[in-house]
Amino acid sequence: MKRDIYVFNDGEIRRKDNTILFETETGKKYIPVEEINNIWIFGEVTLNKTFLDFVSQKEICLHFFNYYGYYSGSFYPREHLNSGYVILKQVEHYLDYAKRMEIAREIIITGIKNIIVILKYYNGRGLDLSQRIDNITNMMEDMKEVNKIEQLMALEGNIRDEYYSCFNDILKNEDFKFTQRSKRPPLDNINSLISFGNSIMYTTVLGEIYQTQLDPRIGYLHSTNERRFTLNLDIAEIFKPIVVDRTIFSLINRGVIIAKDFEKDFNGILMSEKGKKKFIEEYNGKLDAVIKHPRLNTSVSYKRLIRLELYKIQKHITEGEKYKGFVAGW
Repeated sequence: MKRDIYVFNDGEIRRKDNTILFETETGKKYIPVEEINNIWIFGEVTLNKTFLDFVSQKEICLHFFNYYGYYSGSFYPREHLNSGYVILKQVEHYLDYAKRMEIAREIIITGIKNIIVILKYYNGRGLDLSQRIDNITNMMEDMKEVNKIEQLMALEGNIRDEYYSCFNDILKNEDFKFTQRSKRPPLDNINSLISFGNSIMYTTVLGEIYQTQLDPRIGYLHSTNERRFTLNLDIAEIFKPIVVDRTIFSLINRGVIIAKDFEKDFNGILMSEKGKKKFIEEYNGKLDAVIKHPRLNTSVSYKRLIRLELYKIQKHITEGEKYKGFVAGW
């Protein structure tokens, strides 16, 4: 099974014969290319065209993050699976507003259902979240009646506000008190953690899209515009609650991530390298966790579920098989 490599140290990464060599001040590490799907680069790394040609040939995506932990961009090798027919169908379902709305609505409602799954879990363990669950459920029902993407997004924003208001009950930690959502820059520890986690999820989904015939530039909930990729933002909505948020709750409630894992910068609050490593280790554990798939009658990891979600989108647009999003049991 292929894996992802995370690079935090500064150094040089290059091709060495038929493998990848990462060299730092403290030593050398060889990485067999057959084992890699994606390389995530957080450190100051130098590379050259020979290396880029090599990873492109080996169909490896590179994802770059800047000093602040913000996603900078990806080296997305020439698509090896792209189908002209699939791209045409993607565009058709974007340009036909009714078709686009059908997919967008299912994506966003599925994401909300997964939020409700999370809240019901904690509600059944001594927290009184029932009123807020009802509020979110009612707003989700309203989504079924609207006929504009903008209305969907507005309702989703209201639901997010309601959902985030539950974080303090779930976490009960003054070092991670949630007051309001702030992004660039995050103004406190919990916002820094949410932003970093969401950014990692967007990039994970992008890496999975590369393994399909879909084009990441054509999304449905998020408008296709000057931004490079949008389909990954769409699919991430489904998995953020059940992967990213569960990772956050677990790390904080177990005392793994603490206030010392964050640094104050003139722009806001940043996660330290140590904090990022803690998050990624737990996050990958969640992605690798295996569940019994309700329909396939087999066990699959959450990472595989992301790929299966993309296949369902593809079948919807090419074969007319109605798309139904994945809702977690927990």
